[in-house]
Amino acid sequence: MRKVKLGDIADTALGKMLDAKKNKGELHPYLANIHVRWGEFDLDDLPLMKFEDSEKERYSLRDGDLIMCEGGEPGRCAIWREQLPDVRYQKALHRIRPHEGVDVRWLYYWFVLQGRIGGLNQYFVETTIKHLVGEDLRAVEIDLPSHAEQVAIADVLSSIDDKIASNKKLVSELEQTAQLIYDYWFTQFDFPDENGNPYRSSGGKMVWNDQLKREIPEGWTATNLYGIADYINGLACQNYRPNTTDQGLPVVKIREMREGISKNTERVASNIPGSNIIDDGDLLFAWSASLEVQFWNGGRAGLNQHIFKVIPKSEVPTEYVYQQLVRCLVTFRKMAEVRKTTMGHITSDHLSQSKIVLPAREVLKEFDCAIRQLRQCITQLGKQTQTLASLRDWLLPMLMNGQVTVTDLSLIHISEPTRH
Repeated sequence: MRKVKLGDIADTALGKMLDAKKNKGELHPYLANIHVRWGEFDLDDLPLMKFEDSEKERYSLRDGDLIMCEGGEPGRCAIWREQLPDVRYQKALHRIRPHEGVDVRWLYYWFVLQGRIGGLNQYFVETTIKHLVGEDLRAVEIDLPSHAEQVAIADVLSSIDDKIASNKKLVSELEQTAQLIYDYWFTQFDFPDENGNPYRSSGGKMVWNDQLKREIPEGWTATNLYGIADYINGLACQNYRPNTTDQGLPVVKIREMREGISKNTERVASNIPGSNIIDDGDLLFAWSASLEVQFWNGGRAGLNQHIFKVIPKSEVPTEYVYQQLVRCLVTFRKMAEVRKTTMGHITSDHLSQSKIVLPAREVLKEFDCAIRQLRQCITQLGKQTQTLASLRDWLLPMLMNGQVTVTDLSLIHISEPTRH
């Protein structure tokens, strides 16, 4: 193992400055800071920027480039694998191209570890927002093992991440199937009638509804998001600190909703009000900033004040509430785009002004039965993914710091690490 500086083993470059008045050329999609997450990219609706032909090489991405945030959460990075064609990158990002003999996967995991232990803090420029400028990035010191060791370590860790990615892809496909069933039943109104035939297509009676401004099946009514569920807000964690004798509960914030609970997750006293405690299967709705809804499967925890615990009304299936929330959030975001504003949070007015259909009870019951097995598969895959992520996080520091080697792992049985 030898000590090197990043600038000795990789080429680094910042992306292009976003300047609508000065930039010339053809429009191309580009990555900004917000599109880079740890280990992956958010590639939905990438923005466009003008690039000249002469800038193609300078600002293009290649397979195997490590893309890193320069500010906000400096060091956050992911490997570009040509997920989309002809994508460029903005100045808020570093493009890191390792030299021959450096495995980009190993380098990525090295930065992941440093991000978790604060190993890059000494290189940050402290202003109102932390930055990792190009000169300081190139000066980052790394203990670099042989190429063979890099590959062996990266093979182990990336095999776990590949399985996690595969699970997430399957979950996405199952979610799409659930959405398709919902659309057939509650958008096209082709739920099975008493004879098992699609209701509307088979001549089922439809009636006009003034609130929804459309025809709906006879016996159905209109309501809003308050009409199908109660919304219990989380708590201000600083008011419920655990004492020395109380291990407490992990606090679920937006980050935990996305990434799960980690050893760095904040904790809250275990005697918080029961209404603010969540457990597996609870439906969560982040009403601030991210506007997300999901089923929680991370175990017993406390809930942050920017997230609702959603409790369906009697005889309304949780899956139906979930699907309605997903669609209403899409509508809220579109409203913000039309008004050219930022949808920062959902208010009680948004919930009460929403207009949704409330099906007959027997149809809701049948929908719950039809969708239950799909949701169970999604839940099982989610839990398996959490277990794999815990295993990866357990192995990461030991492999990267040389506490164990890949050879050691082949000789011992690795049990699942204890979750905290």
